[in-house]
Amino acid sequence: MHKKAHLCVYLRIMNIEDTLTQHIKNALQTLFGLQDATITLQSTLKDFEGSHTLLLFPYLKPLQKKPEEIGQAIGDYLVGKAGVVGKYNVVKGFLNLSLTQEAWFASFEAMRQNPTFGNLPARPQKVMVEFSSPNTNKPLHLGHLRNIFLGWSLSQILEACGYEVIKANLINDRGIHICKSMLAYQKAGKPETPASSGIKGDHLVGKYYVAFDKALKQELAPMMREVLENQRLDIFTEAEKITLQNALKKIEDLKKPFAQAFAEITLVEFENLAPEILEKAKETLQTQKGFKALSKDLEKGELAKKIKNLASLEAKTEEEIGNIKEIVQAKTVLMQEAQKMLQDWEAGKAEVIELWKEMNGWVFEGFKQSYDKIGVRFDKIYYESNTYQLGKDIAQEGLEKGIFGKEPNGAVSIDLTAEGLDKKVVQRGDGTSVYITQDMGTADLKFQDFGIDKSVYVVGNEQDYHFKVLFSIMKKLGRSYGEGMYHLSYGMVELPHGKMKSREGTVVDADDLVTEMERIAEEKTKELGKMENLPAEELAKLYETIALGALKYFLLKVEPKKTMLFNPEESVNFHGDAAPFVQYNYARIQSILRKAEQDQVQYGQASYANYKTMHASEADLIAILLTLPAKVQEAGEQYAPSVIAQYSYEVAKGYSRFFADCSIFKADTAEARSFRVALSAQTGYTLKFVLRLLGIKTPERM
Repeated sequence: MHKKAHLCVYLRIMNIEDTLTQHIKNALQTLFGLQDATITLQSTLKDFEGSHTLLLFPYLKPLQKKPEEIGQAIGDYLVGKAGVVGKYNVVKGFLNLSLTQEAWFASFEAMRQNPTFGNLPARPQKVMVEFSSPNTNKPLHLGHLRNIFLGWSLSQILEACGYEVIKANLINDRGIHICKSMLAYQKAGKPETPASSGIKGDHLVGKYYVAFDKALKQELAPMMREVLENQRLDIFTEAEKITLQNALKKIEDLKKPFAQAFAEITLVEFENLAPEILEKAKETLQTQKGFKALSKDLEKGELAKKIKNLASLEAKTEEEIGNIKEIVQAKTVLMQEAQKMLQDWEAGKAEVIELWKEMNGWVFEGFKQSYDKIGVRFDKIYYESNTYQLGKDIAQEGLEKGIFGKEPNGAVSIDLTAEGLDKKVVQRGDGTSVYITQDMGTADLKFQDFGIDKSVYVVGNEQDYHFKVLFSIMKKLGRSYGEGMYHLSYGMVELPHGKMKSREGTVVDADDLVTEMERIAEEKTKELGKMENLPAEELAKLYETIALGALKYFLLKVEPKKTMLFNPEESVNFHGDAAPFVQYNYARIQSILRKAEQDQVQYGQASYANYKTMHASEADLIAILLTLPAKVQEAGEQYAPSVIAQYSYEVAKGYSRFFADCSIFKADTAEARSFRVALSAQTGYTLKFVLRLLGIKTPERM
């Protein structure tokens, strides 16, 4: 079918909400002379008859009538004039509408006749979605997976919304963190390689990143102890000494409230702590550590407030110690060697460049294997090593336009205080780039490469401020794509024991996690039975499909901005809000369609034209299926794959209810059987459509 014909079919679809809204507007205007009224429709509550409910409260004041009177008048009008409402009931300020079966059938058929139902009309705009953006000093981990799945799913959703989408990856392959892995390998790793060790390349490099941090801590510990005791300050510059002494004084000042807070905790309060945390409390108070964790276990009360106060004091102390550590760390031999390696890299020293290329090559191959495993690919890959110098011309442009200014030390900056931001340096006084210099240049490069209208950055919420500054700068510079820049900010993924830390090797490795998910999927699938007859190869593929589906769904079903707690066992659920439940309903539909073909059941429109006794569960399911385009549009406008995940669960639940309420192959009539097969087929189409938007595969058998 021609694209224009597709669009015509799409526009002819009987959208129930739109149709009802227009008829209700006509009713308000005809009956009461109310022009351009706001119409609020919602799903009817389960305890009442109907599919759609109109809220009547907005009309009480302008019409000066009781809600029952308004509802009855509108209801009578819709039954007599609209042709889509069969009956109604009014409950206080709610008008519950029941549609005619003809309306449901017409809508269902229009939906079935559109082979691209769910896709919105094409828009002449290009959108680049940048996601993943890993560092080449470690393998992908659980946090990366949330980023990757969000980016991939959003790309699919925006394509369904009619945009031309370019999936991009900016790999951070240079910098001090990369040199840490290189230095540790140079000192202790050679000649180990992925081939000689049997370790995946990105894992091998990550191993040396962790090794560097362990060695650094060993060197740093005695130096920190000396500084905290106000000794050995001779190795620092005068400016550093002043900063250190100020921090040390603040720590001393903070000790006083600590002592006072301890004195205020009475023995009675201490003994009244819940028995299960008493030992933990004693240990906590003795070591002056972990107040924040303890306060979560306490009941509300004065003692909890005191503990919370101690937690705040401890956090402030830790912040000052962190400031000290940053200065002291730079004086360690290891950090000075890493800094020297970075300088040699920027100077193009042959042996450093050679080692960098070799180790990055191992990581790139490791990344490729991980991306292939989880079903992700990119249209364009940028490398920070090629882009970090970009933006210097933009800094000069900003100076010439008077948008940027020069600091006394020669640094280029922009004052954004009027926008609630700070003054931001966009280029150092020595002419070298800072992070935002690169991002300004890369933003222009993306436009030069693809002529994009929108640019979406999928990056964690710790970079919220950075992107506010970047977007403000590009708008002030008059970039055509400036208004289309968007930061898809997402919360961190936490584990039951707290945050992940790459340097300490406490992250959940992406490859290991996928393997563990496959083990859980196999275990739970076997518990259900019915898979014994499948060949081993097909079973292995099924376990992988279930595992990856469960993982993706679990990470996508939560609104992006929310921090989430990850539990692998909860994600593999065949009976609740999880991908396996959705996948299972799709597989069940495929089984029904195979039986229909085997039994030669016809399910075209002509085969059920005389079916006149639609069950409520059938109408409910059609109502859910009809909202697919609206859900796609909502997810695209909100940049929220969670909308699609929630909708997929709603569809699966709707089908499960229909399947329980309505016999298919033992239906009372041949027409009912044909219609129910057709309804199953359309549900299967919808489930496959939405799961594809989430990057989840649909198994034919489960």
